[in-house]
Amino acid sequence: MSIQSSTRDQLEVLDARQVAKRYRACAVASVYDVLDELGYPNQCLDLGIKPLVPEWRLAGPAFTVVGSREPRWGEEHAKPALKDHGLLRSIPPGSVVVINAERDTLVGHWGEIMSITAKTRGAVGAVIDGGTRDRNGIVKIPDWAVFARYTSPVECRQRWQPQEMQVPIYMSGTLTSSVLVRPGDYLVGDADGVVVVPDEVVIRVLELTEELEVREENTRRDVVAGVPIEEVYNRYGRL
Repeated sequence: MSIQSSTRDQLEVLDARQVAKRYRACAVASVYDVLDELGYPNQCLDLGIKPLVPEWRLAGPAFTVVGSREPRWGEEHAKPALKDHGLLRSIPPGSVVVINAERDTLVGHWGEIMSITAKTRGAVGAVIDGGTRDRNGIVKIPDWAVFARYTSPVECRQRWQPQEMQVPIYMSGTLTSSVLVRPGDYLVGDADGVVVVPDEVVIRVLELTEELEVREENTRRDVVAGVPIEEVYNRYGRL
């Protein structure tokens, strides 16, 4: 890799981190409102997918994983890209690991050591349409967030394993049965839930959300100050 291309890659990572930082400062409800207004109403993941700690916030481009129930393990069912912890070694900086567990409801599809390893790769968190284990260890990891449907003590070995990574996947949805997540789409999450921002509108949605957040703050300020609600609504169009 040339110095020029290496520098460009570094700048892209820095820019992505700034975008993610700005998204984390926004309420997911505001992001959803903007998506809805732009004609993307079905971007909210199933409301059962929640942060392990309500105060956690999450934002970043998706590193997608899909897996299934699988009794074989290791060399019995070795896929070249996934051998020797290939999944964890492939996670790019700034990303959110997004796992479709194919509706498995038995095991922990993620855990503490995987979280620590992913974080050392530069990832910022994980969103799992399935389960995690080691909750008590995960919550102690600084600057990290995991959203999952449930927790479980059950090990996934010889019960479930990843099959593919960095491919388009479906996650369970709220207004629709599923939500498409492609590598590079943005995941934004807080205590209200998780929304998916399509890659092609990430910047547009961010800018409009930040504008909306300013109106929200002005609305909040005026309501607290005792301004009549009709007047507040006429000013900002928000309640």
